Amino acid sequence: MEDLVRQFLLEIGEDPEREGLKKTPGRVERCWKFLTRGYTQDLDTVVNGALFEAESDDMVIVRDIEFFSMCEHHLLPFFGRCHVGYIPSGRIIGVSKVARIVDMFARRLQVQERLTREISSALSDILDARGVGVVMEARHLCMQMRGVEKQNSVMTTSSMLGSFRRELATRNEFTRLIR
Repeated sequence: MEDLVRQFLLEIGEDPEREGLKKTPGRVERCWKFLTRGYTQDLDTVVNGALFEAESDDMVIVRDIEFFSMCEHHLLPFFGRCHVGYIPSGRIIGVSKVARIVDMFARRLQVQERLTREISSALSDILDARGVGVVMEARHLCMQMRGVEKQNSVMTTSSMLGSFRRELATRNEFTRLIR
C-alpha cells in the first residue's frame, strides 16, 4: 500500500520525498487498516458470547451510537449517529456489543442504506428478536466537500424488521423514543 500512496502523491503533482510527505505512505497505510478493520472482524467474535437469557419482552433501545464509515463511491468519510432498538424473544445482548456491531459494519467501505440493513439483520439473526429497528443519520463528506457542496445535509435511513415493520404502534414508540 505504501508504494500505491507514493504513486498517488506523484499523480496529484506532489513530491513524496519532501519533508512533510516522507512518512505519509506508512501513515496512510496504518490509517486505512484502522478505518477498514471491519473486514477482519466477524459477528461471533464481536459478540463474544455476550447473549443472556431474559424474560423481558419490552423494547430495548441504544441511542446516539456515534459511527464513522467510508463511502465506497468516493472513499470519503460519512459519519453520524445510529439508533438501535429491539424487542427480545428470550435473549438480550450486552449493551456495548450493540455499539461494536455498528462499528464492525461501519468500518468497511459502505453505502448508508446497506450499512443500516446489515446492522438490523445481524441483530435480528443473533437475537432471534421479535423485532429490530435501526435508524441512522449521517453527514456525507462526498456531498459536502465536492459535487453539490451542501454543508447542512443529513441523510437518514431506517431498517425495520419483524414487529417494528408489522406493528405501527411499535414503530411509532421506537421513533418517538429516539428523538
